[in-house]
Amino acid sequence: MSEFRGDNMIKVSKLSKIYSIGEVKTIALDNVSFQIDKGEYVAIMGPSGSGKSTLMHILGILDMPTKGNYFLDGQKVSQLTEDESAEMRNKKIGFIFQAFNLLPRTTAMQNVMLPMRYANISKVDRFKKAKKYLEMVGLGNRLDHTSNQLSGGQQQRVAIARGLAMDPAILLADEPTGNIASAQAEEIMSIFEKLNNQGHTIVMITHESDIAKHAKRIIHIKDGKIEKDERNNLKVKS
Repeated sequence: MSEFRGDNMIKVSKLSKIYSIGEVKTIALDNVSFQIDKGEYVAIMGPSGSGKSTLMHILGILDMPTKGNYFLDGQKVSQLTEDESAEMRNKKIGFIFQAFNLLPRTTAMQNVMLPMRYANISKVDRFKKAKKYLEMVGLGNRLDHTSNQLSGGQQQRVAIARGLAMDPAILLADEPTGNIASAQAEEIMSIFEKLNNQGHTIVMITHESDIAKHAKRIIHIKDGKIEKDERNNLKVKS
């Protein structure tokens, strides 16, 4: 029987992460297993110290598990070389961070074009795609504004456009509304819903229940273990 089902975008099986400092061992993830199918919109929710950030780093191929297997879009991540892992991160995963991670004195267009530049995409195509995605997130009239000329909500929109730039298999959002006002947070959640309706697979890490409720499925994590995995039938209307 195959370990990976064709409609799985993500499959983690018996995943554990143990940090050792001297003789002290800390179990950050403990035997975690779940699948996320193509086109799903999933929130991974838990309090500080629950293991959700560790899980995000593993899903983003920024860290490796101590034990267990992780498959992303059919590929077993543990079998990849360092260069292959870097290539997979760039091509398969669109990252959206709480801190935006934009270059401050660089325009919205330049920020979105940056990952495409590293992938040797032509300047003409970089420009076309950056403009397309900035317009998609409602910033068509802010293309030449630098990051420090934009509000927090607008900066997060630029970050979403940048995350989409490489047409990734998944969007991985880490506390995407953590640094913006609640009204702007609702606008960002509305964009995520629109992207998911267009077929994008979205995995969102959050500790806020009102943000998690926008997703169609919520995986609750506590003390490094899956506490509950539920379909969200009470999804907030955007």
